[in-house]
Amino acid sequence: MKVFIDANILVAVINKEYPLYTYASRVLSWITTNKHQPVTTSVSLAITFYFAEKKHGTSSAKERIALIAEYLIIADCGKTEVLQAATEKKVKDFEDGLQYFAALNTGCSCIVTENVRDFYFAKIDVLNAKDFLLKFYNRM
Repeated sequence: MKVFIDANILVAVINKEYPLYTYASRVLSWITTNKHQPVTTSVSLAITFYFAEKKHGTSSAKERIALIAEYLIIADCGKTEVLQAATEKKVKDFEDGLQYFAALNTGCSCIVTENVRDFYFAKIDVLNAKDFLLKFYNRM
């Protein structure tokens, strides 16, 4: 199973932002332990880097991004996804559209984000970290 990991989940893990860190880190751990594939985009990593750099400085932020990127599939977020996000009338937030179409085009089964409502147009499951764990991990 491929699971798309949104930037806010990555930020929570890299910056250890509680209380979300507790759930977000378990999501990533469960996915990798169970041989599933965590997917994100370079856009999500750029957003994550921005917040990590503010908290930890440039050098540490780069190290953290490099470490987490080792475990992630980086989905294409190119011309196809740009055109899909730009032309889909249901998409109001362009960045969310880019993430969604990258997830969809990569074959992700779901998106894990804390901004579930931003993906109101999605045709795949969109779950927050806690709900993902409840659905797939069945314990907290």
